[in-house]
Amino acid sequence: MVRAYSLDLRERVVAFLEKGNDTKSASETFDVSQRTVQRWLKQKTEKGTLKPIRREFAYRKIDHEKLKSYIEKKPDQFLCEIAQKFSVTLQAIFYACKRLGITRKKNEFLQRKGLGKEKSFS
Repeated sequence: MVRAYSLDLRERVVAFLEKGNDTKSASETFDVSQRTVQRWLKQKTEKGTLKPIRREFAYRKIDHEKLKSYIEKKPDQFLCEIAQKFSVTLQAIFYACKRLGITRKKNEFLQRKGLGKEKSFS
């Protein structure tokens, strides 16, 4: 996961720029890209703070509660059928199920009897 630069580093870079240095020397001195330095300077002038900006809400295409209840009601549905029901892609359903901890269907009878496994002949 990508982490934000520390607030201390951001403040030092902006202070370095306010002393009259340019963005290229600031990026070389502090080992950050020029675009990052420009973005921090713009953020300081527009918002007055250098704190990392965090998203407040991550939009999800699929309501997890609705998906969970739908799968409990119809456990035999294929992912493509669920995707059609929710009007999203198959991959969206796959990753939503992964986030919810819903795994693939396993046939307990075949696993118990060993019918699903290849048998080696000696």
